[in-house]
Amino acid sequence: MAKLFFYYSAMNAGKTTTLLQSSYNYREREMETLLYIPAIDTRFGSGRVVSRIGLASEAIIFDRGFDFFKEISNQTHILSKLACVLIDEAQFLTKQQVKDLCRVVDQLDIPVLCYGLRTDFLGETFEGSHALLALAENIIEIKTICHCGRKATMNARIDTRGNRVVEGAQIEIGGNERYVALCRKHFWDYEDEPAIDVRAA
Repeated sequence: MAKLFFYYSAMNAGKTTTLLQSSYNYREREMETLLYIPAIDTRFGSGRVVSRIGLASEAIIFDRGFDFFKEISNQTHILSKLACVLIDEAQFLTKQQVKDLCRVVDQLDIPVLCYGLRTDFLGETFEGSHALLALAENIIEIKTICHCGRKATMNARIDTRGNRVVEGAQIEIGGNERYVALCRKHFWDYEDEPAIDVRAA
């Protein structure tokens, strides 16, 4: 029976690497997969899923108006062995899109694997992650560590000097140059002292 999975973590835990490995495992067994990435993530060019260790794959882009159920239903008529749907940066899904992915699982019987962040740079859930936490059957944490050695669960935004940023829009695309994973203790410690290089503290 197909299920909706949400693999979440702080930044730089290897979510994309895990996604690409999952897709490879299916394809190695001659099963077809569909990969999706949000249109706003153009760090490596439009429609490309790229991990920090160099793995990469082409992907279908989606925006906030994208209808997953309709599009995947159409793909099932083209791909005879569609075995799995994988979504990178799933925190950028809308609540309605998560519901549509539930329909993909429940009505088309296709597993959907979503990979993304749970919270933003202020510790608040994204719309997509909030819905996934509520609706996914399987919720799996991909672990990474803070500079202190504790498990990192939070994402701090930093400026070009490594100083903590505590104001701004929720969505700002970036990698190691803009975000650092912290444990909750250090995430809260820096709230009152944002002008500290959190990469070296």
